[in-house]
Amino acid sequence: MIAVEGDATQLAREAVRALPRYDARCAPDAIDLSDNINLWGAPPASLRAIGRDHVLACSRYPSLYSEPLRAALLRYVGLQAAREVSVVTGCGSDDVLDAAIRAFGDPGDEVAFPAPTFAMIPIFARLNGLVPVAVPLNDEFDVDAERLVDRGAKITYLCTPNNPTSTALTRETVEYVAANAAGLVIIDEAYAEFAPDTFASLVATHDRLLVTRTFSKAFGLAGLRVGYGVGSEKVADLVTRARGPYKVNALAEAAALAALEVSADAIGWVERHAALAIENRARLAAELRQFGLEALPSAANFLFVPTARAPFLAEALSNRGVLVRAISGLPYNPTVLAAAEGHALRIGVGPWEIMETLLETLREVFACA
Repeated sequence: MIAVEGDATQLAREAVRALPRYDARCAPDAIDLSDNINLWGAPPASLRAIGRDHVLACSRYPSLYSEPLRAALLRYVGLQAAREVSVVTGCGSDDVLDAAIRAFGDPGDEVAFPAPTFAMIPIFARLNGLVPVAVPLNDEFDVDAERLVDRGAKITYLCTPNNPTSTALTRETVEYVAANAAGLVIIDEAYAEFAPDTFASLVATHDRLLVTRTFSKAFGLAGLRVGYGVGSEKVADLVTRARGPYKVNALAEAAALAALEVSADAIGWVERHAALAIENRARLAAELRQFGLEALPSAANFLFVPTARAPFLAEALSNRGVLVRAISGLPYNPTVLAAAEGHALRIGVGPWEIMETLLETLREVFACA
């Protein structure tokens, strides 16, 4: 027998040892505006579906690849009549993103993406043995499309509306990258329901494109972890193979299917509350200006507020029972982030009574500062 020296830490892959654990601050009874979820809750149709006729589902495996949900999703994104287009589902859209990087990237390949963007992308790249390459956003918070494409990366990632900045990329940028990137292009549309423009239709004419979305934001099902990607049949099939079977549990699939039904308490509920979030984000941005806090133009269900005082403000709000996300270590390009010393607040938008509580608490913080 060969003796194995060292503890489990030394046995683990170096890429894993170097990764931090995800740190989401939680506090009992706090008003939590830090996660960009639907603060109105979930569609009534989904809540009924979870409790109706699904008790036995807990003892059985779910469908292998969410076949009923995939068909409903093609109808939802308006691609049911498109030829050679398919859907891959997953345990949240981050599961689909991870599987796509694993499916198309060999160790040493590059994953190119704008910075700042979704923090899990460089992590997924490293975990799968790929090299993350960040290309700074310009001063308009759009992508230098030519510079991004010129990397010749095996995988190019775009997020629009972008997390954490809340800003939307221009159609010109997205279409240029989709048409000219060397490898697979991923467009992350987690916040599509709040945006003025969406890009899922591009997969009908671009066979190396995957557009990912989620039920965690507008659909209010973050706790059930349902995400999906739309792409050509070949792309969807390869990501599905890398993803593996049984990734969407039976209750989650039932809730997602119910939310997509054409009724007032299903997709109608989702659309009404997305519209409310859009209305309230403009109202909240205007109110924040009285504190000298200028949010970027948002196309999502949250506001991104560059300010050097972000760590202080987030801590002061937390101490008073209101959680927002303080983001630090941001790149100094765009220049507005340099002026904020790489700090910003990310604030989820929800019912106005909750926004009023946030504003009242901010007044208290500024009065005591």
